[in-house]
Amino acid sequence: MIRKVRSGSNVAELEKVVNGNAPFELKPAESCPKGREKPYRRGVLLTHALTDAPYSMHSLASFFQENCFRVMAILLPGHGTQPGDLLDVTWQEWAKAEAYGTDKLAAEADEIYLAGFSTGGTLSVYQALGDKRVRGLFLFSPALKVTPKASLATVHKIYSWLMPSAKWVSIMPDKAIYRYESFPKNAAAQIYALTQAVQAQLNENVINIPIFTAASQDDTTVYTSATLDFMAQARHASNKLVLYTTDTKKVPPNIPVGKLELVNSVFPEQKILSSAHTSMTLPLDDAYYGMMGEYSSCIHYYPDDIKQYDACNKNPEQDLQGELTEENFKAGTLRRLMVNPNFATLKISMKKFIDSLP
Repeated sequence: MIRKVRSGSNVAELEKVVNGNAPFELKPAESCPKGREKPYRRGVLLTHALTDAPYSMHSLASFFQENCFRVMAILLPGHGTQPGDLLDVTWQEWAKAEAYGTDKLAAEADEIYLAGFSTGGTLSVYQALGDKRVRGLFLFSPALKVTPKASLATVHKIYSWLMPSAKWVSIMPDKAIYRYESFPKNAAAQIYALTQAVQAQLNENVINIPIFTAASQDDTTVYTSATLDFMAQARHASNKLVLYTTDTKKVPPNIPVGKLELVNSVFPEQKILSSAHTSMTLPLDDAYYGMMGEYSSCIHYYPDDIKQYDACNKNPEQDLQGELTEENFKAGTLRRLMVNPNFATLKISMKKFIDSLP
């Protein structure tokens, strides 16, 4: 399906496109502990973000494989092909894919864990709330609350048959090969509906399984405050929140100090001003999104400031990087940060969390 839709790419690039957008799986080394009832002791299902692709989960997948997990990574409906495929998709279809992946993993591993990035994190929480097989969660910039404006995103249906562009929040160049730059209003409506469904369940149920979460205090895509509230209410002794911040002295309330790790997100020598929603799951040297990678996230300048858009794309080594905050924009030409300068220490924190699991 991916190959068919993306056939405009040259042969070498098409293989990259297919490999980065396709679902994938990894098996742990033979020396890893075996399961009691299934072939593997532990398994983890990885779920990518909205408008994203499984590519963003590859580095995490390698980490889990090294730590003896059976790994499966799904591709959510409407993703990996073309942005227009999100025009009619529903969040229930995403949840169905999450459930399917969980079932497939449960057939092979005794202990099931879910790991999700942004919308993938929301789907992981939704699945865990209704599935007692899930033993723990790994959440990266989870979308537990988004702007209420997203609830109005279906209003366009009254008139968009007459004006098709009204179906879109933004129509972009779509130069990225592992994510959509264009954003349909339906995608906003679906993530809003999903967050509402999750919050309704959280109001009635307490999640009492181990949860590892990494988030940015400066996130402009989702409300980090909702993630902090979620982690404050989650009571398991093994819980851990890694919070990237420009001010490590500013400690969020209601989260026990032992469950909180505040991590500095400012790296002046690398022109990194802050962590971003998009910068959790990949290391600095990622070949596509990294510091010297092929892609620069500059679409925030398009189409209103083409001059800055071109400058951002042409001289990536001169760009500042960080979240799309007013303060960061004032500092100069800004690329949205897509990688995690603290990825090595994130892996150490995850390893400690895994070692603490019951």
